[in-house]
Amino acid sequence: MDLWHLLIQFVFRVTFGVALSMAITPARYVTSGFYRVHLWVLMGINTFAGLAIFTRQELVAQGAFSWQLLFGIAIGLTVLSYVGSVFWLYEKAEAGGLVLFVISLTSLIGAGLVTPWSEVTSGTGIILAFLDLISSGLLLGVTLSAMFLGHWYLNTPTMELLPLKRLVIFMVIAIGVRTIVSATGLILQASSPAPLETVFWIFVSFRWLSGILGTFILALMSWYALKVPNTQSATGILYTGVILTFLGELTSQLLSVDTLYPI
Repeated sequence: MDLWHLLIQFVFRVTFGVALSMAITPARYVTSGFYRVHLWVLMGINTFAGLAIFTRQELVAQGAFSWQLLFGIAIGLTVLSYVGSVFWLYEKAEAGGLVLFVISLTSLIGAGLVTPWSEVTSGTGIILAFLDLISSGLLLGVTLSAMFLGHWYLNTPTMELLPLKRLVIFMVIAIGVRTIVSATGLILQASSPAPLETVFWIFVSFRWLSGILGTFILALMSWYALKVPNTQSATGILYTGVILTFLGELTSQLLSVDTLYPI
């Protein structure tokens, strides 16, 4: 599994989490522009994924599925994101919400298809790999969506704080789920006969300190900032949370390439 596979999978994971997070954010508390603008973001990153797949056809085709299928999913997500943004432009909340759920499911399928399942050697490994996709996507998506929404409060300060508080709570829950999945994989990997080098543990420490512990601390800080309430401070904290989450999850993907279980 090369870096292009990791990058494409990362885009699909982010798309899954962001679309699901926006879908569960109640539209009665948030202006439609929030959904429209950030569907454009999903449209952009999936356009990038489509170009990456198209320009690296031979590398992507080495997996279990053809590059055409993955390319079709990326382009489909791009089109769906545009269609969804049009629905939100005309205040069609129900149709727009439905499109968000379809985007979330489609991107999860895409992330699953680009995963090298042939390298998974046990039933436990398959279960953990699937949970890894879901928990990673959720953590990436809810953290990024919380930052997006916090920034949207700066444009529309009269909105209710309830949606942003819910996303921060979901962020903490996602961190908890991610901790369980990653810890299980790490324990199983450490128990395997294969020796683990010092460099591996250095990167594992970085992954946990940034993507798990650091993100959890920032989630708590943003929660207390919202209790003041100070959405500007909470948004700044969530910006940092996005950076740490991205670093942690990318490091996790890189570490998991040469291990039996996701780390």
